[in-house]
Amino acid sequence: MGTAVAVPSAQLSKDEILRYSRHLIMPEVGMEGQLKLKQAKVLTIGAGGLGSPLALYLAAAGVGKLGIVDFDVVDFTNLQRQVIHDTDDVGRLKLHSAADTIADINPNVEVESFHTRLTSENALDIFKDYDVVADGTDNFPTRYLVNDACVLLGKPNVYGSIFRFEGQVSVFDAKHGPCYRCVYPEPPPPGLVPSCAEGGVLGVLPGIVGCLQALETIKTVLGIGKPLIGRLLLFDALGLKFRELKLRKNPECPICGPHATITKLIDYEQFCGIRGEEHVVPTKVPEITPSQLKEMMDDHQNPFVLIDVREPHEYDICRIPGSKLIPLGDVPRRMHELNSADEIVVHCRSGARSARAVELLMKSGFRKIHNLKGGILAWADEVDPSVPKY
Repeated sequence: MGTAVAVPSAQLSKDEILRYSRHLIMPEVGMEGQLKLKQAKVLTIGAGGLGSPLALYLAAAGVGKLGIVDFDVVDFTNLQRQVIHDTDDVGRLKLHSAADTIADINPNVEVESFHTRLTSENALDIFKDYDVVADGTDNFPTRYLVNDACVLLGKPNVYGSIFRFEGQVSVFDAKHGPCYRCVYPEPPPPGLVPSCAEGGVLGVLPGIVGCLQALETIKTVLGIGKPLIGRLLLFDALGLKFRELKLRKNPECPICGPHATITKLIDYEQFCGIRGEEHVVPTKVPEITPSQLKEMMDDHQNPFVLIDVREPHEYDICRIPGSKLIPLGDVPRRMHELNSADEIVVHCRSGARSARAVELLMKSGFRKIHNLKGGILAWADEVDPSVPKY
């Protein structure tokens, strides 16, 4: 389906011939293919769960230049799945940790680091010199941004996504098939799809999906096999099943269709935010800090009810003393349990789900109610360091 990299004129060194010997003896790769890999320039978006196996295997395969876009630092919670980083890297920039690991794997690979959040202002400039873009992001605004930038520049977009036990992989190349917008014209309403931080992800899953992305990237560079263009591969880890959906180009697609209306990058946060009259813009809910909550707990003169809207398995990990568990999904049918409360404080892991619960309760008539700013994570940071963070 086309080759992203032209046949190069460079040669492999004696050491490289030995390093890549298992590639070289395959006629589908051979010397010509390995030279294509050496000349290839691949950009990975993110150095996290998907970006880790992507970068590791592309570097090991001999991709000559790897660009990595990331602005985050390594956290302990990353180590369960982001295998390009190790315990000693906690607190370091992921870019620095990834570059060091790549250098250990293959010193022949040039790493170009972009310590920035990908935006409409910088995406085209970052993408323009790369042959293939591999999207390892975990949020909808960036996925649409990556797609649109790739379409405008004519770059193939090797897409992957993960959640809990499920993964998806495809290659969106508007020159030869559908783009991401053809498949997902509109993002889901805000809050409908939980993040991996809220819903979790099995640690090995990004390794499987990221390796499939690396495979599709290498095939794209080499121009061999049948790429996942026009196909969406679905992986169910619990059932160990793969399913394939056939994808068609949408003739009405606003970015890659014949009558495209999107000719430049847009505001993707706004695009993926609240849109249309059917959605109500959330009100600013009243908040209190962990320190203020501690003062309320110490002041026995003003009774209140502390509600935890996390899931039961999260409640088992850690909890604030005296909290009552009412998972967010149960709030509508259990809010009658709060009718006698003089005052209510609601919390979750980081403050997002509890803000939605507070908004729901306020719409139902509850008035003296607050959201715990930063959730139980902030409580652990500011009040009780013995509370485990997750």
